[in-house]
Amino acid sequence: MTTPITVAYGDGIGPEIMEATLHVLKEAGADISIETIEVGEKIYLQGATSGLLPSAWETLRRNKVLLKAPITTPQGKGYKSLNVTMRKALGLYANIRPTQAYHPFVKTNHPKMDLVIVRENEEDLYAGIEYHQSHDVFESVKLITKSGTERIVRYAFEYAVQNNRKKITCMSKDNIMKISDGMFHNTFETIAKEYPQIEIDHYIIDIGAARIASRPEIFDVIVTENLYGDIISDIAADVSGSVGLAGSSNIGEDFAMFEAIHGSAPDIAGKNIANPSGILQSAALIVSTSMSTPNKPNQCSVTPKIRSHIHERRYHGWPVCTNDQGSVVGTWWCSSSQRPVARCHGTSESSSSGVAVM
Repeated sequence: MTTPITVAYGDGIGPEIMEATLHVLKEAGADISIETIEVGEKIYLQGATSGLLPSAWETLRRNKVLLKAPITTPQGKGYKSLNVTMRKALGLYANIRPTQAYHPFVKTNHPKMDLVIVRENEEDLYAGIEYHQSHDVFESVKLITKSGTERIVRYAFEYAVQNNRKKITCMSKDNIMKISDGMFHNTFETIAKEYPQIEIDHYIIDIGAARIASRPEIFDVIVTENLYGDIISDIAADVSGSVGLAGSSNIGEDFAMFEAIHGSAPDIAGKNIANPSGILQSAALIVSTSMSTPNKPNQCSVTPKIRSHIHERRYHGWPVCTNDQGSVVGTWWCSSSQRPVARCHGTSESSSSGVAVM
């Protein structure tokens, strides 16, 4: 049975990396049907402060799955974050960001790195509750709930069980925020008792972030609050080799959104140097999340095909990668099944068809 998904091409480098991604999905044999919507800067400038038109909401609610390229949010003038809006409106409470090293295909100092960050996605400072109290005082309100904390912590433990993960680390700042972060840590400890097969530990967020940067291989699954999770997932992605490699899923009870963790990078748009791996990784997560059912066991074979294509394409022993990893190979060659015309750290050439890589 064909799985319908909604696709948003986004802004900046979004359209080119999305085209590359859809090409790989097609070649890998993913049984999907695609319906596109327009989101982002153009829609904001038309007067839609959330970056989405009503017709786009209708499509999202019908298909329930969104693959979204990065977008540009105009600064000022009351424009709302599209991601925050969608997470709230669709109940996407869990943000899942797997990060692993792809040594020797991608250079990293931590070849054994393989961790997953489970981030609460609706609460905390990202709720966007702010006040201008006086000419000198500005306030951002951090709100987290016990029910929201229980839900994300339990999700992390269930994820660990289903994916054969052995340890979960909670990260918080309960040495300072003893009530809010204290509740998060205590809830983690309470729910952990229901999963005696899972090893647990806890880090204060600042030293936890430092350990991710210096010794990421000691972590398996990390569960944390919204702001902390946003920060450490970028650290983890960069340590693995490049922020451009990382994908993510935003999961709710009825809807899911999949996206790369990086921005729209308008400064390199159209130059054929953007790394499509992050959105490709997100596409792989769609396939494994949406298509892994008892009635469609073969669909799971698409996921290793996609990941193999991203990270194991080699020509005469050289990895094929883009500018963020020190290469001259272009965006489209990362998704092409044709022979690459340049090697990592080599010089650009023209293909036999006369199309330049750069």
